Amino acid sequence: MKGTILKCLEELVIDRFGRDKWKEILERAGWSASTFVWALGDFDDSQVLDLVGALCESLQLSLPQAADAFGDHWVNVYSQKMYPLFYTSHSTAKDFLLAMDDVHVEMTRTMENARPPRFRYEWEDDRTLIIHYLSHRGLLDFVVGLVRGVGTHYREALEVSKLEPNRVRVVFA
Repeated sequence: MKGTILKCLEELVIDRFGRDKWKEILERAGWSASTFVWALGDFDDSQVLDLVGALCESLQLSLPQAADAFGDHWVNVYSQKMYPLFYTSHSTAKDFLLAMDDVHVEMTRTMENARPPRFRYEWEDDRTLIIHYLSHRGLLDFVVGLVRGVGTHYREALEVSKLEPNRVRVVFA
């Protein structure tokens, strides 16, 4: 997994709970408390998932709660500093969400070892989008959190629900 995901997670925890809590989470996951998270680095998926589990335990959050917090922070704080053009080039949540697959392809085209999730889309009706999440990682809760963050960013009320095993339903108001 690319380090930028971990960097965002680190920033979220430090901003909301402090550096000591981040160190505690690192240690609980079996990492060194002094681990440096480099945004351009590569991290083993299983280690990242262990870290997410440690975060949930340490902060007493369910995985969906942690994923929602991450999604909101990624969309509305972290990526606004790193990738603002991707947001300003779209005027609605719908337009942005329909471009997510293209964004992943474009952003990772020149990144060595990048294996981003892919997305496919189908319309259930004129207001309901089904997003198919195509990834071996099984992080559907994070897709839900990110979609909710996109709704917040564009100030749109989205109804977002997880459909097992790899789909998310988004109802646009």
